[in-house]
Amino acid sequence: MSNSKTLFSRDYFYKSHQNEISKYITQDTNYINIFNKNSKFPKEYFNNILIEDEEKTLEAQLNEVLKKRNMDLMILTDIFELTDDVYSALKIVKSFLKDEGLLILSSTNPLWYQLIKFIEKIGLKEPSKFKSYIKPNKVENILKAANYEKVKSYNRIYIPFKFFGLGPMFNYLMYLFLPFLNLGIRNYLIYSNKKVENKKISKSIIVPAKNEEGNLDELLNRIPHFETDYEIIIVCGRSTDNTLEKAKSLIESRPENVIKVLTQSKNGKANAVWEGLELSDKDAIAILDSDLSVDPEKLVDFFEIIENGHADFVNGTRLIYKMEEGAMQSLNKLGNRFFQFIISKLISVSLTDSLCGTKVFKKENIENIKKWQNSMKFKDPFCDFDLIFSAAYSSQKIVELPVYYRSRKYGSTNISRFKDGWKLLFYFFNSYILFKTDFKKEENSNKYE
Repeated sequence: MSNSKTLFSRDYFYKSHQNEISKYITQDTNYINIFNKNSKFPKEYFNNILIEDEEKTLEAQLNEVLKKRNMDLMILTDIFELTDDVYSALKIVKSFLKDEGLLILSSTNPLWYQLIKFIEKIGLKEPSKFKSYIKPNKVENILKAANYEKVKSYNRIYIPFKFFGLGPMFNYLMYLFLPFLNLGIRNYLIYSNKKVENKKISKSIIVPAKNEEGNLDELLNRIPHFETDYEIIIVCGRSTDNTLEKAKSLIESRPENVIKVLTQSKNGKANAVWEGLELSDKDAIAILDSDLSVDPEKLVDFFEIIENGHADFVNGTRLIYKMEEGAMQSLNKLGNRFFQFIISKLISVSLTDSLCGTKVFKKENIENIKKWQNSMKFKDPFCDFDLIFSAAYSSQKIVELPVYYRSRKYGSTNISRFKDGWKLLFYFFNSYILFKTDFKKEENSNKYE
């Protein structure tokens, strides 16, 4: 008689994964299999194992495990659930894949997350050590930023046990007749490695600063040193502290940096950005908030995506990784998710965070920004929408890069969530008309508004 251990054996689940992977492997395939040891997959199913070491980063462990280059195929199972930096891990993997080589990412479908946690809690499954279950659509944005091209995606296994043969029968019926539900336990993302063409470009980093005196020293210390020509433009708003004086003192104390300081003529972050753009003549432009909520060191990755030809516009997203406690209030999170949903539908670009203050784009977008603004009746108080919408309207390639969102160390936010939120709603309706009709206002593209 079959006991419960036999009925609910995981062998069927593991074998199904092995069968799925074998579809992509022939005798001549130069491939490597890497999986997280906490996934409990039997060793004999794989020719390489990534041993989780909590003292080391995932990136360091990948470098230790990966020995051969120019691989035809790399399979990573439950790997990105361990990392704090998916983009860096993807770059390492990319360096070991040949051009047009395949990358297969297999992971647990996040839709099952709560059920898995419940099963672990009642003792039917060992607790996992995963840091997070990342949704496929969010990983796809990062893969796009790292210059991988999507081949296909799907999922498998609705019932992970044989259970007198009923499990496999039910799974096959679901595969055949209801594949569009995408409710399988295991996700499979298949991507091709596109060739990288690196072109070094000059860079401007625009830093709007209002009541940020206490942040500027650390900010300048942490902005990376770039090998190519770059400048830092600090645009100082009317402050109650000594932001302007502090910014000016940085010019003398940091002769190794090209620092420009501008006194903002009007109010608001958007105006600070537009006035900063007037000072810039570099190839790529970054907008970096001065509150240190996003790590300045991350600018290296933002600019790299532009230089490698992966995108014309890189949008930061704070809604992939777990935020620091107190970094964003619950109401702000709700508003951000609402705006990202309607914006993604409007511009036909899948975004997870439209209001992240960190963005990098090519200088060619400047004229598109002016044209877009001059077609709008309502103005964007933050500049985030103007930047994204003008890029989407002119069909530029937009990708997202996840960032960690930190709690503010000094000062308080300058955002009025209710007043500015209503402004954004009116702005959105105005944008909807422009995107969905052939309406065109007479343009004056020589200035920002």
